[in-house]
Amino acid sequence: MSSIDIQRRGFIGGVLAGAALTTRPVEAAQTLIPKIAPLRDKITLEEHFVLPSSFGTTFHPLGLTPETWRNIEAKLLEVNEQRLPQMDANGIAMQVLSLTANGIQGETDRALAIDHARAANDWLAQKFLAPHPTRFAGFAAVALQDPVAAAAEAQRAVTQLNFKGVLVNGASNSGDADHAEYLDLPKFAPFWERVESLGVPVYLHPRAPLPSQRVIYEGHDEMMGPMWAFGAETAAHALRLITSGLFDRYPRQQMILGHMGEGLVAMMARAQRRFEYAPCGKKLQKPLSQYLRDHFYITTSGNFHTPTLNNVIEEVGIDRVMFSVDYPYESMSEGAAWFDNCPLDGEARAKVGRLNACRLLKINPA
Repeated sequence: MSSIDIQRRGFIGGVLAGAALTTRPVEAAQTLIPKIAPLRDKITLEEHFVLPSSFGTTFHPLGLTPETWRNIEAKLLEVNEQRLPQMDANGIAMQVLSLTANGIQGETDRALAIDHARAANDWLAQKFLAPHPTRFAGFAAVALQDPVAAAAEAQRAVTQLNFKGVLVNGASNSGDADHAEYLDLPKFAPFWERVESLGVPVYLHPRAPLPSQRVIYEGHDEMMGPMWAFGAETAAHALRLITSGLFDRYPRQQMILGHMGEGLVAMMARAQRRFEYAPCGKKLQKPLSQYLRDHFYITTSGNFHTPTLNNVIEEVGIDRVMFSVDYPYESMSEGAAWFDNCPLDGEARAKVGRLNACRLLKINPA
């Protein structure tokens, strides 16, 4: 029986084979022995590199030792010594790479942002894609400090460099470090028109909150990055896109959210209920959760937790969930061991591990 023939809730019970009853986090990856043969041709979509000249806008996770950060920096730059061998060891056939946060969005100078975006895309194409065309693909960096230039660079990256979409590291700085603009604003219409016409997704990736918006984190540096602030910032940005009517204006546009949806999936029912009560003059064609199901794909990057995966699949459907790691900030071996032990059936495992990405990014699944 196909997923078309049955309701989503019924399907979850079949593909997860009781995983919804799991209440404890998966144990350390080293102790896991897959009960079935691991998927050997996985595709991961939130994997990062850095342009050597862009370290000035790279977010340094707080609390890391200098040695730990140097190790991450080295992994962001290299290809053959660690990245490819780890991919081989963990059954990852392809990484879709993107410039690490805050990336181009953290550049305060418009002209530099445009130049750095082009340089980052050329670097990715030359260092990763050209020598390893079957192992790496790319998401384009774009300078949304200039929406027309961003549209042009997206066009170049997709049509000339064969990139599979665009990744945006949150709001783009405007003039200085304390001001940024979110993608629902009308000024970004040229960018949205172009990416929709290209038929490629936009990966909405986290960035750190602006310095002027960090009061709630004072005295709690541990919350500033991936632990909490990244997800809160990105979930709010995604909701802005939905409630602004963006997807009514661009009905074919597809988005990707990482980290099991940045917490947004679990909050959509509550958001919908309160939006109905107080829409503040906004009128949408569909319920909020329907926009999530129709326009967003969700990856598992850096969130290797089976109960959360169960919830995401039940809310958005098995066809909109994709395996990812978040390398080098997360471990390929831990992510792969978790995924290979998830109680997904064969069809569901292939969809999450590879086939959904092939369909969305137009990658030949052979």
